[in-house]
Amino acid sequence: MDSIPNLPLFFSMFLILYLIAYFIVFRSWSPKVRPEASSCFISLFHGTPAVFLATFAIFSDQNRGFSSPNTKTQNLVLDYSIAYFLTDLLHYLIFFPSDILFIAHHLVTLFVFITCRHLVFHGSYAILSLLILAEVTSFCQNVWTLATARRHDNQLAAKVYSFLSPYFYAFYSVVRGIFGPFFMYQMGAFYMSGRADHVIPRWVWISWMFVVLTSIGVSILWISNLWFELFKEKKAKLEKEL
Repeated sequence: MDSIPNLPLFFSMFLILYLIAYFIVFRSWSPKVRPEASSCFISLFHGTPAVFLATFAIFSDQNRGFSSPNTKTQNLVLDYSIAYFLTDLLHYLIFFPSDILFIAHHLVTLFVFITCRHLVFHGSYAILSLLILAEVTSFCQNVWTLATARRHDNQLAAKVYSFLSPYFYAFYSVVRGIFGPFFMYQMGAFYMSGRADHVIPRWVWISWMFVVLTSIGVSILWISNLWFELFKEKKAKLEKEL
């Protein structure tokens, strides 16, 4: 319990970063895109750092496994991510309260992190591994999102969007379409064997698996739609040139 103060500290940090982004970094941007840009800004401070922190936390634990107890370092990373998702959830509730999909995503993600961190005190190897898979594409996605927001009124943003899109889509597709399902299979096989039932109740790991399965499914649908739109844009551009 000695890492409890980390949560309000991290939450304050992300909240301050959001306010800096909204009122200073993106102050000249349109009010319509400033909230989304500010969300991307705090995501940049969460995603890639979380990948490195989670990787270090996992490999510094010699007893790591799907049912191993959480270490202090792993709890620190969980607190870091809980603080980020709480801040971003607040962002959606204020600026996009009708975006049920993202609000639901953040709520179930918080449920997974909080139950792992404060209820069962085990399983952070699985949760942090999933965090790495979820956030390893974060930097590309945030740059792509910022470029997408300004591509119609900024030439540089349009060029970045056009250049980055196929590479980001390919990277995201491999991570979410191959590595994600493979790790989910390993995780599910272990938990279904019953070897974690003495430390992680079945209802907890079943709910984790449901959240992971749903998240991967939605991610695959999202990226499939982006591929479709990209091919549609390329086809229209080709036809226009001809």
